[in-house]
Amino acid sequence: MNISFWDIMMWTDLLLFIIVALTVLYLGIFAVASLFNKTHEAPRTKKQNRIVVLIPSYRQDAVIEQTVISILSQAYPQRLFDVTVISDHQEEMTNMRLAQYPITLLTPNFEESTKAKSLQYAILNLPEFKIYDIALVLDADNIVEQDFLSKVNEAFETAATKAIQMHRIARNRDTTAALTASIFEEINNAIFRRGHINVGLSSALAGSGIAYDFAWFKTNVMKARTAGEDKELEALLLRQEIFIDYFDNIYVYGEKKRTTAKLNQQHGRWAREQFNNVTRNIKFLPGAIFRKQYDLADKIIQWMLIPRSVMVAVILVMSLVLPFIYMTIAIKWWILGALALFVLALATPDYLVAEMWDKTFLRDPLKRLWNYYKPNLISKKKK
Repeated sequence: MNISFWDIMMWTDLLLFIIVALTVLYLGIFAVASLFNKTHEAPRTKKQNRIVVLIPSYRQDAVIEQTVISILSQAYPQRLFDVTVISDHQEEMTNMRLAQYPITLLTPNFEESTKAKSLQYAILNLPEFKIYDIALVLDADNIVEQDFLSKVNEAFETAATKAIQMHRIARNRDTTAALTASIFEEINNAIFRRGHINVGLSSALAGSGIAYDFAWFKTNVMKARTAGEDKELEALLLRQEIFIDYFDNIYVYGEKKRTTAKLNQQHGRWAREQFNNVTRNIKFLPGAIFRKQYDLADKIIQWMLIPRSVMVAVILVMSLVLPFIYMTIAIKWWILGALALFVLALATPDYLVAEMWDKTFLRDPLKRLWNYYKPNLISKKKK
């Protein structure tokens, strides 16, 4: 059987098109769903839960003190929340400053540091006489408003589940890389959180700004083994058929990477974690479908999709190369590219479009693509 170059090219083109089209379709469904205003606001509640705020801080000397001050400035009754900072490989002067605050300061010295290890260390070293209802995980660069804990308490009571995700949002957009990261964050919020909640599926977890039922967290965080502990916990929640809620109106402000190199490094790590998530959980997909565990099935399928950076790169390469080979087969890639940009536009809020958006987004996509990165264009209505 003779296989010609033309046959190989046609089958490769078809396979890539199907893979990319399915990814665009998935993103498009939830981007549209995110436009409907079905997110809920938590009503006032008389119950006030005891909260432990866990802040892993690995070499975050420049920002951790601001985060601690932000949490200690809460309007929530001080007797009802404690702050634990896990200071890993930070400077002695930083630890001395942190020790002046009314917090629990833990200073492990791991040979190989991960966020999972820090959270486990914190759980093992919390005072035994302390009783908590909620474990709230923040990053070392997170800043929150004064009513944050009050809103978390109300949201947790409203959700009546064991995990809720708050709305992570950028606190800096002073460089092209930071602005790009801000857009990616909001696209994720729209598609994987608000869009999912609006159709009745669980939200994705985002690494920080997460409130867990303390008893559940205390048991299950010990099972985390990788740097992507949030995705491990997410999979455990869904395998246990626990719904993950999302509150779009409770903000957690985070520092974004200011350089393209650091942003590429971060997204490379996320891509590796996504691959690991698939390999660890794909065995649960047939059972999830058979038992109608739609949240778990959706999550595994979501992890199986190609990363958006790869999606954009494939569309761009095929759109540019195929016209020189056979114009007709390139048309479908042009249409798919336009649809992909439209989907990303739906998921991007207007407030992220800077006055100089044309220079930023017409100049930098090629630079980011050259570094195996993804450009995102346009935007939608301000939240």
